Amino acid sequence: MSSIRFFHTADLHLDSPFKGMSNLPEQAFEQLRNSTFDAFSNLIEKAIKEKPDFILIVGDIYDGEDRSLRAQQIFQKGMEKLSEYQIPIIISYGNHDHLKGKWTRFSLPENVYVMPKETTKLTLNVRDSKVNLYGFSYPERHVLKPMIDTYPIATEQDAVHIGMLHGSLQGNTTHDVYAPFTIEELLSKNYDYWALGHIHKRQVLHTDPPIIYPGNIQSRHLKEQGVKGFYDVTITNFASDCTFIPTSAIVYDKIEIDCANLIHANEVLRACGQALENFREQFGAGVVWLYLKNIDEQGKSLFEETPLADWLEVIREQEEEKTPFVWIQSLEIDDSAVNRYEPTLASESVLKVLSEWDEKHLKEVIKDLYQHPKGSRYLETLTSEDLESLVSEAKQQFLKNISMTKG
Repeated sequence: MSSIRFFHTADLHLDSPFKGMSNLPEQAFEQLRNSTFDAFSNLIEKAIKEKPDFILIVGDIYDGEDRSLRAQQIFQKGMEKLSEYQIPIIISYGNHDHLKGKWTRFSLPENVYVMPKETTKLTLNVRDSKVNLYGFSYPERHVLKPMIDTYPIATEQDAVHIGMLHGSLQGNTTHDVYAPFTIEELLSKNYDYWALGHIHKRQVLHTDPPIIYPGNIQSRHLKEQGVKGFYDVTITNFASDCTFIPTSAIVYDKIEIDCANLIHANEVLRACGQALENFREQFGAGVVWLYLKNIDEQGKSLFEETPLADWLEVIREQEEEKTPFVWIQSLEIDDSAVNRYEPTLASESVLKVLSEWDEKHLKEVIKDLYQHPKGSRYLETLTSEDLESLVSEAKQQFLKNISMTKG
C-alpha cells in the first residue's frame, strides 16, 4: 500500500468564554477571546500548506451545545477553504456539540462528512489504499455507557482501519466520564490507529498501534498549561509516524523564578522580567502564573513588608508595553521560606475539613453572596475549577495567617 497522511485534532472549543479572565486590559482580553479562532486558523493554514489526505475532528468543535453564530460561521468558512483543496473532513461530535443542541444551522460543504449517532463505517479511497473509518456522534450530551462494543472488529487485511472515539479511559476522572473504554478493548478491534477526543491533555496511550489524545488546540485556563495542537499522522505499510504540530495562539504556563541570593526589590523585578522575556521569545503571547521560589532569610523581608498585590501590579506595569503581550494572572511565593508552618492538631483539622468539602457544600457556603439582590448580577457562575481554586486559596491564606501569628 502507498502511505496515507491525515491530521488528527479534537476539542477545538471555538468561542470559549474564558471566564475569570476579564481583568486583562481590553486589547489583551480581545486577543484572548479570539485565541480559539486563531488556533483554528493555524490548523486550517497548516492543512492548506501540507495537503493531508483527510482530517479527523473527534468531538467538541464548539464550546457549548448552543453553538454561537460566530463560531459556526468561522468553522464553516474554514471548511470551505479546505474544500477548495479537496481535503475531506470527518467529524464525530462530542458531549459539548452533541446532535440535540439548539443552533442556527449552517450548511457545510461536500468535503465534510459527519458521523451519525450510530457507530458507522466510512470508507475512503486514498490513491491505491482503502481506509475504513469508524465512529459516531453523541446523540445527546450524556453518553455514559461504553460505546466500544459497537465498533466492529477489523478483518480486511488490505485496508487501513481507524477508530474515532470521543470518550474517557476507564478510571480517568480528570474530565466528566463519557463513553468509557479500556486500552485492551481498543486493541481488540485490530485497528491501525485510534483517534481519541475529550481529554484536553495531550497523551499517547499506546504506540503500536497508536492510541492518541491530541488534546485541545488552545489552552483556556491554568489546568491546560503548555503548547497545544494536533497530530500529523502518516501510515505506511501499517507502520505509523505521529508528529505533534503546535497551534496555540496564546500559551498558558506556570513560570518558576529562582530568588536565591536576591535581597533587593530591583533584583527580584529584574529576574521576573528576564523570565517573562525568555517566555515571550520561546512562545510569543501568553498568560502566566509566576511562582517565586528559593527565597532565603535575607530576601524574605521583601515579601513580609510589601503585599503581593503591590508586587504583581509593578510587574504588570513593567510588561504592559511589551509585545507580544504576556499577562501575569497571579503571583505566588514559596511560603515555606517566608512563613514556616508547624502543624498542630487544630490546624490540621481545619485543613482536613477544607479538603473534604465537595462542590455542593462549597456552593452552600457562598450562596448568600450569590443570592444578594444587587451584588449577584456582577458575579459569574463558578465552574468546578473556580471552586477548587477557592479551596486552594483558602488553605494558603489559612496557613499564612497561622504562620504570621506564630512569628
